[in-house]
Amino acid sequence: MVSLHRRLLRLLTATALTLTACVTASAGTTAEAAPGSPALTPPLGWNSWNSFGCSITEAQVRQAADAMVSSGMRDAGYQYVVVDDCWFDPQRDAAGNLRANPTKFPSGMKALGDYIHGKGLKFGIYQAPNEKTCAQGVGTYPGSTGSKGHERQDAATFASWGVDYLKYDWCSGSGTLSEQIARFTLMRDALRATGRPIVYSINPNSFHAPTGDKYDWGEVADLWRTTEDLLDIWQNNNTNSYPMGVGNVLDVTAPLAAQSGPGNWNDPDMLVVGRPGLSLTESRSHFALWSLLSAPLMAGNDIRTMSADVSAILRNPRLLAVNQDPLGAGGRRVRDDGDTEVFAKPMSDGSVAVGLFNRGVLAPARHRAPRHQAGQRH
Repeated sequence: MVSLHRRLLRLLTATALTLTACVTASAGTTAEAAPGSPALTPPLGWNSWNSFGCSITEAQVRQAADAMVSSGMRDAGYQYVVVDDCWFDPQRDAAGNLRANPTKFPSGMKALGDYIHGKGLKFGIYQAPNEKTCAQGVGTYPGSTGSKGHERQDAATFASWGVDYLKYDWCSGSGTLSEQIARFTLMRDALRATGRPIVYSINPNSFHAPTGDKYDWGEVADLWRTTEDLLDIWQNNNTNSYPMGVGNVLDVTAPLAAQSGPGNWNDPDMLVVGRPGLSLTESRSHFALWSLLSAPLMAGNDIRTMSADVSAILRNPRLLAVNQDPLGAGGRRVRDDGDTEVFAKPMSDGSVAVGLFNRGVLAPARHRAPRHQAGQRH
């Protein structure tokens, strides 16, 4: 036995009545979207954290925006360039306003947003609902500039900078679910009050007993993380604890499909496509699975230096069309035979996108009987 890298996911269009009935029977109702949600399809973009962490600089963000254009990602539908943790000065100004770290972001965040907008893209930023951001909480970045008690002030600042997307990260072991709901809702209301359509992305899980998979956050945020952090690992033994692999996140998120729909999206975390821990085959399967789930597709690799193969995965037009289908249905695992699984996602034109996923080891091609797969999408 040899492996075709143990992973095989093919995307098809299915019209078989039996499959359609299976999907319909498992449908259920979807949650109401957060008031005023601008995210009618899953957001597509890039986030700085996986590649740059706390060392992120203005120059790197500008280069990433350039690469999103030159690589064809923008033309494929990617919009958001999101600056994660550590972009800010460790201290607020005398009036309590956030400001950019003058060494790392010398032009300031308004100028950076203007540069991103000038590329035909949208500008995303990071904050936290507690006293400290994630990096400040673990001691890798100085200061205490979280948004707690500054929600309306920070939302107004973000709007004045032209921010289009906020990642809001709990990143603390303290707080009950009720406290999380109240604190996340405060910022949601503050963002909506600015009048600017800012996509609101929350993570209630990091350093916290995960609540992303135990509460339907659809009326609180536009998208919400379902699990602990995803790393470039295919699978490990964790159920929902740090770090998560692709297969682990899939197993937690797949049962939550009924929560997805226009304006409210399960977020199985940023893509690790093209990160060093995954093979190309694993990256292809990962991207196809996230597309079927109607997940936000936020690239986390260094798009400035990615290979042609990785770029092709991220720009796969058929998978992006499945992900961005306006019906917004979450893909469901409709069959599980152990090593082999079937995922199905109803489409707005009445068809069903189907993924055949093999977690096991395949025999060499010469030992396998050929299988006909009508309508296969590559």
